[in-house]
Amino acid sequence: MLLILISWLYISFISINLGCLFAKLLSIKNKDFSVTALLGLFATTLLASFWAIFKNIGLEFHICLLFITLVCSYFLRKDIKEVVYTSLSRIKKIAPFFKISLLLNCLLIVAQCATVPYVIDNESYYIQTIKWLNEYGLVKGVGNVHFFLAQTSGWHITQSAFSFSFLYPNFNDISGYCLLLGNIFCILKLNQYFTDKKFHNLVIGMLPLANVFLFQFISAPSPDIPIYILSFIIFSYFLSSTTETYTNDFKLISIFIIYLIFIKTTAVALLLLPLIMFFSNTKKAFSTFVPIGITGVLTLAAFVVKNTIVSGYPLFPIINIAYDCDWIIPKEIAQRYYDETKVYGYLLQKSVYNTMNYKQLFVRWLTLPKLHGVFNLIGMGLILITPIGIYKFKNEKKWWILYLYMLVQMVLLFLSSPQYRFFINTVLLFSFFFATLLFTSQKSLKILFTLSIVAVAYVLFIPIDLNKFAENKFATANSSFKPQEIIIPHSNSKLDTKFEKVTIDNFTFWSPLNNEFFWVSGNGPVPCANKDHIYSFKKRYGVIPQMRGKSLKDGFYAKKTENKP
Repeated sequence: MLLILISWLYISFISINLGCLFAKLLSIKNKDFSVTALLGLFATTLLASFWAIFKNIGLEFHICLLFITLVCSYFLRKDIKEVVYTSLSRIKKIAPFFKISLLLNCLLIVAQCATVPYVIDNESYYIQTIKWLNEYGLVKGVGNVHFFLAQTSGWHITQSAFSFSFLYPNFNDISGYCLLLGNIFCILKLNQYFTDKKFHNLVIGMLPLANVFLFQFISAPSPDIPIYILSFIIFSYFLSSTTETYTNDFKLISIFIIYLIFIKTTAVALLLLPLIMFFSNTKKAFSTFVPIGITGVLTLAAFVVKNTIVSGYPLFPIINIAYDCDWIIPKEIAQRYYDETKVYGYLLQKSVYNTMNYKQLFVRWLTLPKLHGVFNLIGMGLILITPIGIYKFKNEKKWWILYLYMLVQMVLLFLSSPQYRFFINTVLLFSFFFATLLFTSQKSLKILFTLSIVAVAYVLFIPIDLNKFAENKFATANSSFKPQEIIIPHSNSKLDTKFEKVTIDNFTFWSPLNNEFFWVSGNGPVPCANKDHIYSFKKRYGVIPQMRGKSLKDGFYAKKTENKP
């Protein structure tokens, strides 16, 4: 816990300074601590993305990052002080109970981050993606080693920039920092509601009630957390936008959506919001074209170059466009990534999925076991009842637009992969919409926040059999806190396994001795992959990974073998 807190203080120093610089360059007026820090994370991510094309994200990167930060802290000291002092002043004005709630939630967030990482994807590719970035930067054809590495989310670039791997190996908690920023932002909105009584501030202010769910994602750098947090910040600015604040709000919303799409392409439906804002006031929107356009072009360039380097497909996971290079992932393997992602939304094998019609798939999706089915039913239920709720209680254009966004998002997910974690942002938004109709007094909200904190503490300190809730054989228990984690956090992996060295032609890699699941790679040295996975691909697709040169930085290509049936 203590080491994580120290690292977060440093991350705050970096992100607030760079956030003020980014806001200055984009002519964004902002005094909110969380928003400024998130802008700083985006700026850091862009810097790290272009740096990783040429070098590893290690000590040299941090020396340059610190230099830029110190320059900002001098030349932008007035802006930085204003953000810090304004935020501290707003926090001081929070009602005592909710101030204590915020403090407790912050402590619980840090404690959760110090525990065993729970997210299964952490063991398949999060750790390895970040290791590659820290040790070698973006590596040509690294997706040939493990095709999940072809994703290389923008959020993992953010994490790699703040892993400090040259100092300590167990910092893996940028999602927890993001949730902390989200809690601060939302509690301030809740406190604002007690003064202005605006409905949308109460809706946004309820997000900390979802901590009991969100906590399971933060002990690993899950890209889902920034999607949820930034979505609520975007919703807040969208709902509160006025004619006077339109230009500033439009820029901020657009910039954050660009960041989210770089983090995860499933966030693309959010583009509906700035698109509608653009056509509602084209004159003012055109005045923001230059800052938004430049940011968009830079981010798109980082996205295309990143994908081309690691996979050979500039728009991966879209594989219709391919770059002519020797390190490209074979198309049938790249197609498997898309297929695996799509059928996972229904918990089916591809062979079974192909035999089912749309109606059967929809029924299957609604009746999935455990949490999958519960959230799918809630999502569909909200789609049906939300129009009634909006029409009867809050018949405003902006709420109808957010409802339209929920519909568009769901349609796009059904065309790709309708996993509940991809639409939780709208499930939470409209669940809180209806909760706000029932709970408006401070007394009722105090009860809800108390119950939420108790639930979070219980889940954090008491081991729970997760097989009762999740359809995931790997997730047998939650990440419960242990006394030894008060100072030093748990390692980045929940797997306690050794690794063996395996060589196939000129490709030498590390394979976990205990194969917990097919895609496992864990916290092994790079390159790392499950040998069963490598041999399976050799048998099924007739290819094996091979080094392009003498150094791992030279990358990998897929060599054809005679084993393909």
